[in-house]
Amino acid sequence: MIPAAFDYVRPSTVDEAIQALAEAGDDAKVLAGGQSLLPVLKMRLAAPTVVVDIGRIPELRGVREEGEDLVIGAMTTHYEVARDHLVAEHASLLARATETVADPQVRHRGTFGGALAHADPAGDLLAPALALGAVMVVAGPSGRREVPAAEFFVDYFTSALAADEVLVAVRIPKHTGWLSHYEKFNRVAQAWSIVAVGVSLSVSGGTIADARVGLTNMASVPVRAAGVEQALIGQPAGADVLRAAAERAAEDTSPIADGNGDAAYRGQLARVLTGRALTLAVGG
Repeated sequence: MIPAAFDYVRPSTVDEAIQALAEAGDDAKVLAGGQSLLPVLKMRLAAPTVVVDIGRIPELRGVREEGEDLVIGAMTTHYEVARDHLVAEHASLLARATETVADPQVRHRGTFGGALAHADPAGDLLAPALALGAVMVVAGPSGRREVPAAEFFVDYFTSALAADEVLVAVRIPKHTGWLSHYEKFNRVAQAWSIVAVGVSLSVSGGTIADARVGLTNMASVPVRAAGVEQALIGQPAGADVLRAAAERAAEDTSPIADGNGDAAYRGQLARVLTGRALTLAVGG
């Protein structure tokens, strides 16, 4: 299908982008990589009067270190994130999850910030960002503010971004030396997760010192598997401990029922995938 007519704006700075959004009001959409927005426009599920293309703003690209954090520009592509040496060293869970996003064509065009702002509960990057304690850097008419991942994802396809704000970067605390794995279950023809789990473990002397476990598509927003984390911390990284902890994966979740499975099915998937992810993380 052909999208409805709209005005196209291509700013060269973040300030210009914010101004364009403010002038357009609620009828504007931000175009990043376009992998989510363009299909929606073609199906006319959205009909903005203005599309603001932020793809030519240099500030929004790249990965850098700032003290104990990694800073990833919102327009950095999935391909770039998955292959960045800083991400591999300091946020390996994110690198593993990004490798599973869609297909090579989408990973070369789609952007890290765009995926987070889209807030799809089946998206692969939301739960790892939550588990790693990511903080979103948002720019708007009143300046810049930082929003923790736990507050950024509000509901299905809904983030904390206001209509006149842009996600400019994501700060991720370094998890250097942590063991990690991302395990997902999806239809072969579709890369969206029916359920997925990302784990990041700090193991010292065979004991799990800290654990971060994020669940994909087990609620309207990504969630931490608090029960699993509690069952792991302070325990030896052995098969029995991992297996018992994984059984708590579906606690305090609210998965939807749809054509891919009901809530009970997703709960079982969460337990199975968490067990696999923990085992593979510890096993290297």
